[in-house]
Order: sequence, then C-alpha cells, then structure tokens
Amino acid sequence: QVRLVESGGGSVQAGGSLRLSCAASGYTGYTLCIGWFRQAPGKEREGVAAIRTPGGNTIYAASGQGRFTISQDNAKSPVYLHLTSLKPEDTAMYYCAAAFVSSPVCSLSESRYAHWGQGTQVTVSS
Repeated sequence: QVRLVESGGGSVQAGGSLRLSCAASGYTGYTLCIGWFRQAPGKEREGVAAIRTPGGNTIYAASGQGRFTISQDNAKSPVYLHLTSLKPEDTAMYYCAAAFVSSPVCSLSESRYAHWGQGTQVTVSS
C-alpha cells in the first residue's frame, strides 16, 4: 500500500516562496509517477507537476511553468515542489498523489493517480 504524507504548506505574501514535501512509502521496487495537484475553494482539482521515480522525467502545467520546480534527490527521498513568485491565485490545498507506471512520461490527469495524501494548505496574501 502506497502511503503519501505532505508537509511544508503555510501562509506567505505574494512574491514569496515555499517548498512542499511529499514523503512516499510502500512502493519499493516499482516505478511511480508522483504528482502534485491543487484545489482552490470552489474550483476543480488541477495537476501542477509530476515526476517519474526512479528516472526523474518531469512534466508541468502551464500555471506553474517557470515558477514551480518538482524534484527528488534520489529514489528514496521525498518529492519536493518548490513554489516561487507565489500569487494569491496559487492559494489552494496542495495534494501529492502516486501512480504505478510503465511509461517514461507522467500524466497530470488526476484519474491516473490511485493513491493520495491528505494535502497541505498554501495561502498567498496580496
């Protein structure tokens, strides 16, 4: 059973930065895509970025391109989402999710992800 635990959310002013962390366990020996998704109040959940582990291939949504970076130091370390130049519209609950894959390319479609964490709140004030 894959278990995902997020941390690192908080409240920042516009222009600030945060680093979110997703600690994943229960998947030794398998290849995963680990994705970050977010859901703002009254809006649908949307994909932000994903990384293949092991392997390191990444994919980003347009909303975070150039401002957000997904990374993992090695296959056993947490997956990080570094958020920079934050805007009030980035305010949302951020979730990490995992999908077992054989493809070298990850998807940002939430229907592909079967395992989800509880989320961490990011609030950006103007």
